[in-house]
Amino acid sequence: MSLKNLNPRFGILLLFMLVAGIIRVVLGADQSTLQPIAMFTPVGAMALFGGAAFSERWKSFAFPLLTLFLSDVILMQVFHREYAQGLLYKGWAANYISFVFIVLIGQLVIRKMSAGRIAVASVAAALTHFLVSNFGVWISGSTNITTGLPFTRDMAGLTECYILAIPFMKYFLIGTLVYSTIFFGGYAIVARKLRLAH
Repeated sequence: MSLKNLNPRFGILLLFMLVAGIIRVVLGADQSTLQPIAMFTPVGAMALFGGAAFSERWKSFAFPLLTLFLSDVILMQVFHREYAQGLLYKGWAANYISFVFIVLIGQLVIRKMSAGRIAVASVAAALTHFLVSNFGVWISGSTNITTGLPFTRDMAGLTECYILAIPFMKYFLIGTLVYSTIFFGGYAIVARKLRLAH
């Protein structure tokens, strides 16, 4: 079953984006951003879903990234001001670049909705986010949580940054798998109920 051939109602897709943003804010409000469990959020699944479900390319990028941005602003300005640098946080650009790639993964891998494709896309999304966003953490001069000092600007510092990020990647992967199942499965059910499926 092709998601793009379903020609879903625009409002339903926006509702899924809104739900993802709300879940992220609710979960992130009570967790330290330095704890791995904070990565158990729907944002990876949201980006995959946006890439697969929106028929117009600009919407598949615009709405997931806008949802990510708004939830980031709320989390940084309301709940975690100690980590804020301006509106967002140090290294935010690399994080957003990783989500652009995740949307692309959704577009390319989940052309037809199936459990196998969603699982492969989720793993690819977690690896992409891990590699790109943590490179941004390292290059931005962020603090090593074990030493309280910035990561050294060499291969040893980059390697340590990636090693420390492995628990975060694990929760990002689990969250992406769980929420992808909910989003894509829920969408299929709603589409069938509203006779959007052929």
